[in-house]
Amino acid sequence: MNEITHAADDTATEAVPVLIVGGSLVGLSAAVFLSWHGVPVVLVDKHHGSSPHPRAIGFTTRTVEHFRQVGVDVPPSLQGMKPPRRARVESLTGTWLEEYPWTPGGEGAYGAEYSPVHAIAITQDRLEPLLRDRSAELGADLRPGTELIGFVRDDDGVTATLRRRDDGHEYRLRARYVVAADGATSAVREKLGIARHGAGPLSVQRSILFRAPLDEYLRHGVVQFEIEQPGLKAFLTTYSDGRWVLMLSDDVERDADEQRRVVQQAVGRTDIPIELVTTGRWDLAGLIADRFFAGRVFLVGDAAHQLPPNRGGFGANTGIDDAHNLAWKLAAVLAGRSEPRLLDTYDAERRPVADLRHDQLFARADYKAYLTAPRTDVPVLDDASVELGQLYRSVAVLGADADLPSARRPEEWSGQPGTRAPHLWVTVDGEERSTLDLFRRDWVLLSEDERWAAAATRAAERSGIPVTFVRIGTDANPVEPDAFRTAYGLESTGAALIRPDGYIAWRAITAPADPAQALNVALNATAVPTHAIETAATES
Repeated sequence: MNEITHAADDTATEAVPVLIVGGSLVGLSAAVFLSWHGVPVVLVDKHHGSSPHPRAIGFTTRTVEHFRQVGVDVPPSLQGMKPPRRARVESLTGTWLEEYPWTPGGEGAYGAEYSPVHAIAITQDRLEPLLRDRSAELGADLRPGTELIGFVRDDDGVTATLRRRDDGHEYRLRARYVVAADGATSAVREKLGIARHGAGPLSVQRSILFRAPLDEYLRHGVVQFEIEQPGLKAFLTTYSDGRWVLMLSDDVERDADEQRRVVQQAVGRTDIPIELVTTGRWDLAGLIADRFFAGRVFLVGDAAHQLPPNRGGFGANTGIDDAHNLAWKLAAVLAGRSEPRLLDTYDAERRPVADLRHDQLFARADYKAYLTAPRTDVPVLDDASVELGQLYRSVAVLGADADLPSARRPEEWSGQPGTRAPHLWVTVDGEERSTLDLFRRDWVLLSEDERWAAAATRAAERSGIPVTFVRIGTDANPVEPDAFRTAYGLESTGAALIRPDGYIAWRAITAPADPAQALNVALNATAVPTHAIETAATES
């Protein structure tokens, strides 16, 4: 339960470790991740439920890995397991001008060969209830129909003023930290005075969501259509559940009859029943916040980076990755295991990723035309590089080379610190599992050499940071011989230290003379423990 404190004027004020503002996809993901780490959270959202518009549909391999870790069971894709495709057409029933893969990288979208899971097509309005249920199961306090109307920061936390929209009741809540997931027009970001950079506003989009029996025109895995005909340039896609959406960039208000007519024009038939569901209007823009946090307030999702919809699914997935990165750090600091400066690494790690994805968007054909002077020095990366091959550089990583590229194919990293720990199939207690299943809430030390077991125990005792030792070949036996050494870039005596988010914090390619002392130094640097580990012998 949340504590009740009393302010100087004797007005009761609730107290909670983390307040999440915004209850859409990223805010709900943050609630799940934080609650899974044992952090009590209150989530407020001015809406009472999901938007009637399905919005996002493509969730990448890395996102599904996050959900798998915390027990969110995402149902199979209605569009099958193969990467979808796109076509440029006169109309849905007219001439097909061109057909091509959905994203750069072709058929191996999102690096499925590097993961125990696959990217999944599920509509946002189907996914959000799953996240609500899971966060509630884990103890999150969800308060729909409640809006943030103001907040005051100080050195110790944030006092938020909240209002229930149903009855107008206002009350205060005291949080040690605030996670702002309140969207592209974030009032929290605006109050903090955080500016944004990037390509800027691009256009205003209108959407028409409708139902129609059009599945007979889906072939070769094509589910997205660029409509090109005189007087109409639009984008048409299916959610594979009977619903379709037509996207228009003319920002014209249309009545119901006009909506049906433009849908019929895009389809190329007038004899098919069309059930209008809803419409939408939204701004297309490429904007990245100059800072992802200010004091005890952190921006996630669209509040931090407004990225236009694209065939790589950068918008929602980048936001979910933000929440996953931030959650374990907040948990460590709130539990008193790590110093608050660990939280500085959130901006250091996630803002460069947002910038990378912004630049990738505008290096690709979909959005290059929006720029007055398109950049030609940005190489287009494939899905696996963008999703699974990004590199973190911060104090929570020891040994990430500053000269390395920001992202590249996962197999090219070979266990480089700052990259996602490679997936390998291993047998654990007779069952085949992924090495990703070994990374839970604690730090994990992987090695074939038993000497590192004592080092892990000693480092955990000294730092107060839980470290689980997994001996490869005994505790977890790779299905393919020598696969561990190859994937992690280690010799038989080496070790890799994995953070709770599954990223490599440090590695020793071969065992040093004193493994315990080397691990002490690494953990002291990357986990930022509250109690500094004695490292004088090594540092001297």
